[in-house]
Amino acid sequence: MEYISFHLAGRVGEMKNINLMKFQETDFKDYYSLVSNEKVMAQITERALPLEEARLNYQKILQRNKKHENFGTFKIFDASVQRFIGLGSLILNEKLTDEAEIGYMILPEHWGQRYGTDIAEVLIGKVRKSELKKLVAIIDPNNIPSRKILANLGFKSEKVCAIDGLPGEIMSKLL
Repeated sequence: MEYISFHLAGRVGEMKNINLMKFQETDFKDYYSLVSNEKVMAQITERALPLEEARLNYQKILQRNKKHENFGTFKIFDASVQRFIGLGSLILNEKLTDEAEIGYMILPEHWGQRYGTDIAEVLIGKVRKSELKKLVAIIDPNNIPSRKILANLGFKSEKVCAIDGLPGEIMSKLL
């Protein structure tokens, strides 16, 4: 198993050691701790995922993770506290191969600690060496913290619309 490790300056000078690793077969428990959490999913699907739906989605993640070396869904650890904190994703657009979608989900006990910004910065840094020209993010328009993170990193709102029947906002950043 290969970790990608990043040292990031946190608030008040602390150093965070963020590790990204693609989800593997044995990591379902960590994934399920996110998608079964009502607080986390309130901003994503407006409902926690039941076990069987989460298992189906997880199998799709594992298949997608095998397709591209630098893209996929990554589990995120803060190595300084040896704890799973969430996931980050870079999903290549199969039709527009110079575009990818960025996303992240963080366990509630880690909200407000700059992890969203740190994860987004690491994911953006991963694609700087690629042929990508554009990153997109889809958020709930009421998710003000996520909008602030993305806006501070140069994302602009493209449109607010329903996505799969849920409120959505598409934000993008040219690379």
